[in-house]
This record gives sequence, structure tokens and C-alpha cells, in this order.
Amino acid sequence: MQAYQTLVKELREIALLGSINSLLSWDEHVNLPQSGAPHRAEQEALIARLHHERFTSPRIGELLAQLESSDLVKDPESDAAANVRNARRDYDRATKVPTELVEEMTKTAVLAQHAWVEARKKSEFKIFQPWLDNTVELKKREAGYVGWKDHIYDALLDPYEPGESTANLRRVFESLRDPLIELIGKIAESGKRAPVEVLEGSFPTNLQEKFGRIGAAAIGFDFDAGRLDTTVHPFCSGIAGGDTRITTRYNEQSFIESFMGVLHETGHALYEQGLPKTEHFGEPIADAISLGIHESQSRLWENLVGRRKSFWRHFLPKAREVFGSSLKNVNEDTWYFAINEITPSFIRVESDEATYNLHILLRFQLEQALVTDELKASDLPAAWNERMKKYLGITPPNDAQGCLQDIHWSMGSIGYFATYTLGNLYAAQFYEQAATDLGDLDAMFSRGEFLPLLKWLREKIHRHGRRYTAGQLVQRVTGKPLSAEPLLNHLRAKAKELYAV
Repeated sequence: MQAYQTLVKELREIALLGSINSLLSWDEHVNLPQSGAPHRAEQEALIARLHHERFTSPRIGELLAQLESSDLVKDPESDAAANVRNARRDYDRATKVPTELVEEMTKTAVLAQHAWVEARKKSEFKIFQPWLDNTVELKKREAGYVGWKDHIYDALLDPYEPGESTANLRRVFESLRDPLIELIGKIAESGKRAPVEVLEGSFPTNLQEKFGRIGAAAIGFDFDAGRLDTTVHPFCSGIAGGDTRITTRYNEQSFIESFMGVLHETGHALYEQGLPKTEHFGEPIADAISLGIHESQSRLWENLVGRRKSFWRHFLPKAREVFGSSLKNVNEDTWYFAINEITPSFIRVESDEATYNLHILLRFQLEQALVTDELKASDLPAAWNERMKKYLGITPPNDAQGCLQDIHWSMGSIGYFATYTLGNLYAAQFYEQAATDLGDLDAMFSRGEFLPLLKWLREKIHRHGRRYTAGQLVQRVTGKPLSAEPLLNHLRAKAKELYAV
């Protein structure tokens, strides 16, 4: 019907504005000189304002109202029904937030990110503190406009994980916390130590980039529709169909940090490249369901595939070809143990599978304390260090390795961190089902065959976009609701294999 075609046309043009801002943001993190930040803030704020004004126009509301009572949406799983349902959800939230607040949040985020880069470089939280104060106040204002049922944090969580609640996430973390602490304790008591020294050597940046591109291409990244660049905090940007960009950072003493990061961001990118963006750009059906599902794709390829012995049975010989003498004395078993070391560490993105979710728990709790005024931004470093000691038994030596390590709060992404743990849970449950459906995945990986798994993910997850909620998708793919057991079973099996606990 004509109303639906008009709505789709409007949504596509609005999405074009969003993609322009995505491109500006990518350039900001990859190429922008420090002195260009104020002007870039103005550019991104203008685009954000235009995007918000266009999407919240009464015309969109009128079209949605007309379509919601039409026969076009009778089948809830149809493209039209999914588009109308999700556009309504997004529209109702967006219309509650004033345009001037959207513009202010966007401008603040650009400037705050540049302050964060400087603060992290100098390891001085005070440089970033006023920006965090301002960001928290802006997010509280946003939550006030949007409203919430039980907890202010619900309003900030919802854009990233639609329908999720603070109360349920607390339950999820409770189910993980004690088993993880117990497992980590047993590993520490085992006396076994991973031979991490084999990860160190001389790995020039140009060779790391070459190997990263080999890995990304092998698991399915289309370089004709994407690119790999360098930044301070790695990310993936799905700008449009045919344009998905990933980034990494390099440490010339250890290539594994960058390589695992490339696998992680490639996982995000494979999801972006698998969404129906070319034919449905701008429609909700072409967007990711949630950040938890998005994260499940990156964690699946990084950890459940990229840390398997079978993966390195194929890739270690290739790494030797690229890096030469730095890896000549490394054998498969030693390498496998080294890259699966389980021990508390300061940096989240470099942490192991078992301790990772405790890093997220810390941030999840601190975010809630900040937005409920239980914690002042000025007290964040001390609170951070206290929880690091409580959960992981270590205290960061400085702010750069502590509360300044992540870019998210400077971006205004309060409510984001919990989706990382949800991603780990989804990933383990999806992988368990894929292994059941596809058979011997390890045999495939040993032969360098990764596309059968990608094809399975495309069929089961990627192609559906926002047709289902995250909970509905997990039930549909695995036949079960989300559970912590697949992840805990995976971690316990690996700990038993490597640490005999």
C-alpha cells in the first residue's frame, strides 16, 4: 500500500543521514587531527539534529498509525510487520527526547572522546572527569524524558538491549559471579602456568596487518565491501550495505593482541555484512536485533573459534610464514595453552574468557551508581580499584589501566557494557547448537573451512535483522531460552583441559 512505501522511503532517507554521521564518526577515530575535534563536534551535532527532527516528525507517526490497523501487518513475522513494529518502538522513544538534547549529547560525545584520549595517554583521570560529570547528567536527563518502570538504568539499557531490565541483568550476573570466582580460584590454586612468553617477540606492524587481513578474509570478511584501519580503541562500523569498516591497534612485541582483536571486530563485521542492508537499507528489518546479539557474533569468532586448537592447527603454520623466526620454536600445544591463559588482568579487552565477565560486572555496577548519584565521578577511580580488588584480586597501578581504559563513557554509551556479557552467553549457546547441527567443526577448522559456520550464522541469525527479539531468536535457534550453562560448561571444560581442575 502507498502508506507503507512512503514510510520506507522516509526511513531510508533518515538512515542516509545516520550513515553520514557514522562515516564522520569513523573518520574521527581513524584520521581526525586533535585540533579538528571542535569542528567535527559541530558537524556531527548538526547531522544528529537533522536526523532526529526528520524521524520525529508528525508525518512518521501518522504513517505508523495508518499502517498499524492495516492488513499489511497481520503476519507478525512479515517484513512489513517487523518494520512497522520496530519503527513504532524507535519513534515513541525518539519523540520523547528534545532535539536540543540530542544535539548537545552528540557534541559532548565528540569532545569528551578527545578528552578521554588525552587523559588515557597521560593516565590522568582529572582531565576526563568534568566530561564524565557532564555526560552522566545528560544521560540522566535523557532517562527522565524517556521514563522507566523500575530503575533509571532501564531507560539507558533499552536502546542497546530492547526489552531487557536491570533486575534481570542483576539475576544473570548473580548466576555467573560465584561460579566464575570459584573457577578462577581453582585455576590459581592448580599451580599450572600458561607459557605466555611464547607470545612475545618481534612482530612488525606491517606484518601484523598482513596476517590480520589473512585471518579476517579466511572467516569470511569481504574486503571489497570493507576495510581494516588503526585506532586507539578498536571498533566496527557498519556504515551501509557494501561499506563495513573494522579497526585494530598494534603491539609490536605481541601480535596476538591485534589478531584476536581483528577476529573480534570481524565477527561484528560479518554480522553487518550478513544483514539485508543492500535491499532493505533504512528499514528496521536490515538492522541488528540488539548489541548483545551483535556481541555474540564477535565473541563467537574471537573465542569459541579463534581460541580453539583446531583453529591454530590451520593458522599457526601461516603465522610462521608471515612472522618467520619469532615463531620458529613454538609448537601447537604450547601456543594453545598460551592464548588460553586464565589469570586476572587489568585490561578488559585483553582479559581471558573466564575473568572477562567480572570486568563487565564491575562496570555494570558502577554505571548504576553513577546515574543514581550513589557515586560521584570524582570518586570513580577509587571505586573502580576497590571492585577490581574484590572481584579479581588485583589493583590497577594507574588510571590508564583502570577506569580510563574504555572509550564507552566518553561516547555517552552508559548502559552498553552489560551487553558484552549477554553476548558471551548468546555466543556459547549459539555455538553449542551450531556444533550439533553441523557436526565436527574442529575437523573443518583444521582444514581451514570456516564458511560452513558462517553460512549457518547467516541463515539462523544474520538474515533476520530485527524480525525477532533477542529472546525469541535464541529460542528459535536453540530451542531453549537463554542460559548461563553453555558458557559455564565451555569454560569449565577448557579449565579442565589446560589446568586439570
